[in-house]
Amino acid sequence: MGYQRGQVASNWIFIGRRMTRLSHLNSRNFLIALHDLLATAAALFVAFYLRFEGGELFFVRLPLLLKILPWFLAFSVVVFFVFNLTTTKWRFISLPDALNIIRVATVLTVALLVLDYVFLAPNVHGTFFLGKVTIILYWFLEISFLSALRFAYRYFRYTRVRRHARIEDASPTLLIGRAADAEVLLRGIESGAITRVWPVGVLSPSRADLGQLIRNVPVLGGIDDFEDVIGDFAKRNKPIARVVMTPSAFEPESHPESVLMRARRQGLIVSRLPSLESGDTPRLTAVAVEDLLLRPSEKIDYARLETLIRGKSVIVTGGGGSIGSEICERVVAFGAARLLILEHSEPALYAVTEALAAQGAVATIEGRIADIRDRERVIRLMAEFKPDIVFHAAALKHVPILERDWSEGVKTNIFGSINVADAALASGAEAMVMISTDKAIEPVSMLGLTKRFAEMYCQALDHDLGLQGADKSPMRLISVRFGNVLASNGSVVPKFKAQIDAGGPVTVTHPDMVRYFMTIREACDLVITAATHALGAERSNVSVYVLNMGQPVKIVDLAERMIRLSGLQPGYDIEIVFSGMRPGERLNEILFATEEPKVEIGIAGIMAARPNEPPMLTLRKWISALEQAIARDDRATIRTILKDAVPEFGSTAA
Repeated sequence: MGYQRGQVASNWIFIGRRMTRLSHLNSRNFLIALHDLLATAAALFVAFYLRFEGGELFFVRLPLLLKILPWFLAFSVVVFFVFNLTTTKWRFISLPDALNIIRVATVLTVALLVLDYVFLAPNVHGTFFLGKVTIILYWFLEISFLSALRFAYRYFRYTRVRRHARIEDASPTLLIGRAADAEVLLRGIESGAITRVWPVGVLSPSRADLGQLIRNVPVLGGIDDFEDVIGDFAKRNKPIARVVMTPSAFEPESHPESVLMRARRQGLIVSRLPSLESGDTPRLTAVAVEDLLLRPSEKIDYARLETLIRGKSVIVTGGGGSIGSEICERVVAFGAARLLILEHSEPALYAVTEALAAQGAVATIEGRIADIRDRERVIRLMAEFKPDIVFHAAALKHVPILERDWSEGVKTNIFGSINVADAALASGAEAMVMISTDKAIEPVSMLGLTKRFAEMYCQALDHDLGLQGADKSPMRLISVRFGNVLASNGSVVPKFKAQIDAGGPVTVTHPDMVRYFMTIREACDLVITAATHALGAERSNVSVYVLNMGQPVKIVDLAERMIRLSGLQPGYDIEIVFSGMRPGERLNEILFATEEPKVEIGIAGIMAARPNEPPMLTLRKWISALEQAIARDDRATIRTILKDAVPEFGSTAA
């Protein structure tokens, strides 16, 4: 049923988009179609005239040509529409549009060939009406007539934008990155999507780019030539005011930290062009410290994610948090038909719904205040919404706080997750995806312990559903573990930023503390990717996925780099103070427990853990005992039950 609902929703979205496309055929599109019809008619007449040299044969055949012309032009309109010729803006015309013009000319030429060789020649003249020469001439003329005004307008817009940029005193700008990235940025400037930027040169890390012109902007040297190029422009009284770093400028071999520090020493404004996905508009953003702290992100198969999400009804619990809100944004971007956001915090719910509305999301978005501890409300909301996929991001996550108030972690992370899993099953969902943590592996904190217990419940329920052998594919329940997320609520990076801005000191718990880090965007995309594997054609026997987070980062090194990137010196301008390990922390995080070795699933950036969970009957006994102990606030009993459930657990919680 879930699959059928998704297919129906997807079909309606497709039909809706086609209707929207038709409704957008405004006066501009009409004028483009009129231009193309006139160009096509002119190409045919000119080819006919040239072939017969304006002689007697031309005038003898002209009446029949005039009879054929309306039908041929009507057919041309259909061809124009099929190849999107009337809906492409001329100001953005490029190589793909030129190829479309060639395709249109070829289809119309073949149509003339069929007309001449099949319908007219044997029945009218006994010889060919148009002839091969006329048809070949028509193909060249059609391409020329359809292209000429388009490219003339494109050039007019290009010169106008360049002139407008000069008039507005756009900042002389140096671009950093490879030719391909610089070309994307230059296109954005030419189209007007990026304003107040006047590119004067490119510095590329690739030696193959040196001495080349990219859209008439010269590659002036490599990254090491930064100061020389800046000085040269200053000597010519054309000082560079801005630097724009493209995605390739953040690769390790480009030394992005060095570029940023050198630019700041020169007093230049530094911006970046984010990595572009399909459909994104080029735009410049500020360079964040997080951009310089990570290994290259995994390459995401976005088509795979769209196939999973498009047309689906999705619920995100904890949708107002840093992870939850990013998942909301991604599922909308990948074409979800409906999105229900469950959030306990009213301000957070308002913020995420407003942010999605501001993006002009096509999906129907609804936000509801709900606490995942409230079992009846969660079950009722899911039953009414009937989701295809549930992403469970709601949780209590701050390690030291949960070490102190760990019974609240039990209520939210364990019982709340059980409520969400049961509600998803009762509502007929295809899958529930729980956001877990690397701290759930051989846990030493209450955060890790409660998340591990929730994982075991989802694993056991997934295992039991897989054994039922129902007619339809049973619901999948999976958990996805990953480490720290840069710039998320409670992350160390915003904390260090605030401490540096305040003049220090920067507090690090231990000189040997290391952690894994990911960006929010990469983590959420890989979470959805894991769901595509779980919902694959053949049911896999794994239900816990672990994201590949690269090499762990030493926290003290992270602090020192952030201080240097702020233009200061560690130990001189900003002190680093070691505050001591907090309750529930350990020096090194691990990715797999000894009892659950990893399983390769053939997807870059994701591994799976071999199943390792107690039977559901045992889990339900622990859950029942936990409910009674929570009601009595019997902390000793709660601790004993949790220790029985996860024997490897060791914590300082009291």
